[in-house]
Amino acid sequence: QVQLVESGGGLVQAGGSLSLSCVASGSIFRRNTMGWYRQAPGKQRELVAIMTSIGITNYADSVKGRFTISRDNINNTVYLLMNSLKPEDTAVYSCYYASGGGNAWGQGTQVTVSS
Repeated sequence: QVQLVESGGGLVQAGGSLSLSCVASGSIFRRNTMGWYRQAPGKQRELVAIMTSIGITNYADSVKGRFTISRDNINNTVYLLMNSLKPEDTAVYSCYYASGGGNAWGQGTQVTVSS
């Protein structure tokens, strides 16, 4: 099993920045994908950004150019730097891990962007 512990998030004004981090522990496969999804009230969960252990990334169109995902494979940590935040970025952000051994989700952290 893999456990994910997130940190970061909070309240910020539109145009501001926030960063999230997520540390994975447990039975980590060397080849894996880690990243972030989000779910806003009344909406389905959606992909924000993911990154494989060899550095391949995928971003939602809505965050391209504003958000940056990065990883520290030695410490099994994934980061999300969020710039130029908009009110529509308000959501619960959840860390995600996937590998040949299975998937895992973090508990989620709230990001609120005020206008």
